[in-house]
Amino acid sequence: MEAQQASPDSSSEECTVLEALPGKGTALICSQHKGKVSVLYCLACENSVCEDCMNGEHAEHPTDSLENIVDQQLAALQDRVDSAKNRLPQIRRAVQSLRDILQQLNSQRSSIEEDIHSSFSELHKTLDTRKSVLLMELEVTYGLKQKVLQAQLDTLLQEEAAINYNCSLTGEALDGENKAVILQTHKDVGERLGDLASQGLPLQPEENDQLDLMMEIEGLRKSIHNLGTIVTTSAVASQTEASGEGLEQCVVGQPATVVITTRDKSGGLCKTGNAIISAEVCTPDGSVADGEIVDHKNGTYEFQYTVKKEGHFSLALRLYDQHIKGSPFQIKVTSSPDDSPPTTTAANSPGSRSRQKGVRRGGSLFSTPKKRVNPIEDDLIFRIGTCKFQSRFGVRGRLPGQLQRPTGVAVHPNGDIIIADYDNKWVSIFSSEGKYKAKLGSGRLMGPKGVSVDQNGHVIVVDNKACTVFIFQPSGKLVTKFGSRGNGDRQFAGPHFAAVNNNNEIIITDFHNHSVKVFNADGEFLLKFGSNGEGNGQFNAPTGVAVDVNGNIIVADWGNSRIQVFDGSGSFLSYINTAADPLYGPQGLALTSDGHVVVADSGNHCFKVYRYLQ
Repeated sequence: MEAQQASPDSSSEECTVLEALPGKGTALICSQHKGKVSVLYCLACENSVCEDCMNGEHAEHPTDSLENIVDQQLAALQDRVDSAKNRLPQIRRAVQSLRDILQQLNSQRSSIEEDIHSSFSELHKTLDTRKSVLLMELEVTYGLKQKVLQAQLDTLLQEEAAINYNCSLTGEALDGENKAVILQTHKDVGERLGDLASQGLPLQPEENDQLDLMMEIEGLRKSIHNLGTIVTTSAVASQTEASGEGLEQCVVGQPATVVITTRDKSGGLCKTGNAIISAEVCTPDGSVADGEIVDHKNGTYEFQYTVKKEGHFSLALRLYDQHIKGSPFQIKVTSSPDDSPPTTTAANSPGSRSRQKGVRRGGSLFSTPKKRVNPIEDDLIFRIGTCKFQSRFGVRGRLPGQLQRPTGVAVHPNGDIIIADYDNKWVSIFSSEGKYKAKLGSGRLMGPKGVSVDQNGHVIVVDNKACTVFIFQPSGKLVTKFGSRGNGDRQFAGPHFAAVNNNNEIIITDFHNHSVKVFNADGEFLLKFGSNGEGNGQFNAPTGVAVDVNGNIIVADWGNSRIQVFDGSGSFLSYINTAADPLYGPQGLALTSDGHVVVADSGNHCFKVYRYLQ
């Protein structure tokens, strides 16, 4: 007999009935045999059956105890419930992530809307000011010309009136009938008429009537037509891939490269740039390598980094704060290429390509000028990083008051501690006891690196990713901003840190332009110094900067692993003597009131304090 499986819409005659029998509790009653209790389960029909059923149409069907099947299905049901519930934390995290993204999106929209209104308001003000200047210039020019012409006209009219008047006095004499009148008139008027006839008059115009307006309206109209653009991309982290020789291994001191190819939710290649990508090479105890992400503006990005010690490291690549495919990657750093295994790629990407490694030349750790203009005998005082600390505050996270990747710190005159948070894209303000107070720059900043405070109490933020310097009030209100990506005087390429001198001038280290630039408090360019190289006054990617009481500028030279000293005009003075304990990739630095310079030695994972005689 061929077994037939019941369908979901089978008639009720094939169903069992749940009834309460006297003395038997709840049981399944067979619908085919009245009053019979189902104690078995037909595996072929997937239905409960009674003993009479087994003697009839289910006689040859495999069966099992109904209790066993109920227990099995109960366990299976519980497993499915547990599996479904296990998805809830993932769903809740995804929901929270989406809410955070929506909140950030809304914040970005509000910020951009404010920027648009502010920018066009400034343009209106500028246009109105220029309009007033032009109208004033028109009135002044017109007035000067009109004054000259009117004076000339008045002179001629006076002469005309004088001639007519004196000529009228000679009317009777000219009749020739009265000799006495002729004699008297000649005596009284003749000389005046002679003067009037011979007097030099301004008969030629002493001014012209030209008043023209020259305005490049068409060019301005085109500029306004193309003014501003809303920048975005459809790239998502779950589809974005990385490839290249720097994904799994690299050599100490040599640049390694990773190519990041962005894709949309369907896996399609993104063909525009401007995605917000962050990269971090670190050990379990924190970040140890610096690098730069280059946007090729075609949907691919290149991350180049250099590690200064051997070991196993982690490379985290994030797109909009989410790990891309395969991230974090595990990297083996070796002392020579021969120690490295063949490189494999994380994904086959159209953006990946083979590339010859460049070799960074060794830094001038012990370089000293032949003649020191301002000889400074400095020594290592002590190093911090292996001793006990007094206190700490902050926890890792992306909520206000938490820190994701702190990169810069400054102290406000009121004692507040100001911290730039690169990955959270804002600046946090804490009290001197470490209590969170506020954040500023959220929705505006793309990657804040260094912070400083000017003499007005304004917070200066160096946005490394946006290549822009922002100046905020402590309340968070934007005072001004300046700078863009490029190599011009008012442009930056990966700016790092800022300092303020006694004239309230802002000093910025321009990392990839290998220079230091100075601006006034309004962001107007004043001067720059430095070029790429290893000589006195040259830089290989400057980072930290500070100013002493005499206006001298102290700069950390990251790639050359040294600290240089300049006067206020940018002329080289000397080096900080670090030979006793050489630096390895110095970054942030500061001066203490007792004549010491404190520097973050990133390659040696510590802070060092050197004597600095001002």
